[in-house]
Amino acid sequence: MWGGRFGGGPAAVMREINASISVDKRLWREDIAASRAHAAMLAMQGILSVEDAKAIDEGLLQVAAEIEAGQLQEDLALEDIHMHVEHRLSQLIGDAAGRLHTARSRNDQVATDFKLFVRRAIDEAVLGLDALESVLIARAEEHAGDVMPGFTHLQSGQPVTLGHHLMAYREMIARDRSRFVDARARMNESPLGSAALAGTGFNLDRASTAGALGFDRPNANSIDGVSDRDFAVDYLHAAALCSVHLSRLAEEIVLWASQPFGFVKLPDAWSTGSSIMPNKRNPDAAELVRGHSARIIGDLVAILVLLKGLPLAYAKDLQDDKPPLFDAHDLLELSLAAMAGMISDLEFVPERMRAVAAAGHATATDLADWLVSEADVPFREAHHISGRAVAAAEAAGKALDELTLEEFRAVDPRIDERALPRLSVEASAAARRSAGGTAPERVREAIAAARAQIAAREGK
Repeated sequence: MWGGRFGGGPAAVMREINASISVDKRLWREDIAASRAHAAMLAMQGILSVEDAKAIDEGLLQVAAEIEAGQLQEDLALEDIHMHVEHRLSQLIGDAAGRLHTARSRNDQVATDFKLFVRRAIDEAVLGLDALESVLIARAEEHAGDVMPGFTHLQSGQPVTLGHHLMAYREMIARDRSRFVDARARMNESPLGSAALAGTGFNLDRASTAGALGFDRPNANSIDGVSDRDFAVDYLHAAALCSVHLSRLAEEIVLWASQPFGFVKLPDAWSTGSSIMPNKRNPDAAELVRGHSARIIGDLVAILVLLKGLPLAYAKDLQDDKPPLFDAHDLLELSLAAMAGMISDLEFVPERMRAVAAAGHATATDLADWLVSEADVPFREAHHISGRAVAAAEAAGKALDELTLEEFRAVDPRIDERALPRLSVEASAAARRSAGGTAPERVREAIAAARAQIAAREGK
């Protein structure tokens, strides 16, 4: 490939460190597609004969079929997937294969192939997010009126509905989806034709190859075209934040499945056992999703550090941009699929959730709100009175809503019988009717709005 400049071959270690075929062989589909588009454009522009273009296209299709069948023969001397494809093409069609690289460098070839892969990775992530979003909405609708404790500092705060809680994760997932969609739109410019860094003197039709590969347009600057990896960072940033959201949900599943919580029952399909304790049902799938987030975050950091000191245009450091992205892609796809499956199959225990919600004096704020709205008590004073009522309930060994009217009046005589119906966990949740609140009617409205958004983007 570049031996004409050198009198001797590379050292064995140099050959090994320089080769990337073990990693970038995953780009073979993208390399075949980009090469076919490039050859077709060269023929259209009269740079390549029609006969050579036809031979190249047929040869590339055969190379693709062989790789698909597992027949790729890896050779460190050929360095990467791009040279493996070209080498096999030359074996199949002879000298015409050497014309494929006209007006193209491996720099713009790699950038184009990598962009095509990342674009496909984004599309796959969006499909995974759509599946998880659908499951969250379905389970939220199923439990729109079931009360559970809402936590702050992992302490019971106020009653909420399980549907409201699940829809909070739907909001996170919707934002994740929008980040991937935004990243796709921003990256969709073709580097092909940027050549090594300065463009080329050949009369290329870059708009033609861009359109053939599904890009919106060619990139505007050839130096940026070969050196830009913002698209990989955008993907990894979206993946890292998405993995954090999945990790938070996974942590809740781990907590909820534990005996002290007992909010969910894990199905066999998403559990493992213990090698020594036959009583155990371990939430390993959730724990692995939680763990994968650490690696995906690390992948983002790796590529940011890789890029931070690179001058323009291309440097061989960029060969190391693919392992972190491939790793994050694989982990995110697996995590999304696992989380969708777990949420779909989880058996929630609403009666246990309700019992825990009622046990934490979680309607104390409702008592304070009643004092403000019905007894004209300033909120800070009402807060103090409500706190004294909680202390009285704890001293009596009762839940707040189990105190008698006489016991409430002993705390403050302004509390009357109208306050008592406000203190059940169901009444508390139902009273939160403000926009975005936990009242079942608001949860059902949020579900309807989410489904309308999905229908709109699907054109239904």
